Amino acid sequence: MEVSGLDEAGEVDDAAAVERARGGDLDAYDVLVARWTAPAHRFAVLLGAGAEADDVVQEAFVKAYRQLARYRGDSGFRPWLFSIVANEARNLHRSRKRRDGLVLRAAAKEDPAPTDADPADHVLATERRQRLVAGIRLLDSREREVLVCRYFLELSEAETADTLGVPKGTVKSRTSRALTRLRSLLAVEEVPGA
Repeated sequence: MEVSGLDEAGEVDDAAAVERARGGDLDAYDVLVARWTAPAHRFAVLLGAGAEADDVVQEAFVKAYRQLARYRGDSGFRPWLFSIVANEARNLHRSRKRRDGLVLRAAAKEDPAPTDADPADHVLATERRQRLVAGIRLLDSREREVLVCRYFLELSEAETADTLGVPKGTVKSRTSRALTRLRSLLAVEEVPGA
């Protein structure tokens, strides 16, 4: 491999891998697949694909490969790929004719308690995480998607906008509304007797 397109660790960066893949270098596309499969899978699971997340991700990578000629690189490969994953997840929801059955299962999984942490703190953190996931499940799909992108995947507003195919201002307003609604859902849950 030539030296241009290498990052500080000596690996091919996304832009160089895309260019090589466009030229027919399947090994370059394999680099992208290896780099982004796990994050794409997590994203698909968080969007509700559940057990079908592997299928969503596989279809997204196939579509991404077929559409490489149309990839402009304006916002990076990750947001572009994630937008395809999001579309595939939406297609899955439409074809299932149901929503929210398996949303955020990955985020709800309990992390093992650190060995030096107070067990009571771990129990409280687990309960808070479970309440948070339950509250996010109650949000509509648009609100849930924007919160998953911004806070679970830690995408910027611009990356979230690219991923969801909406303007940056829409990301800001949906995030604000979703957080307000989530806070109210969580506040109702914490009121004794409510």
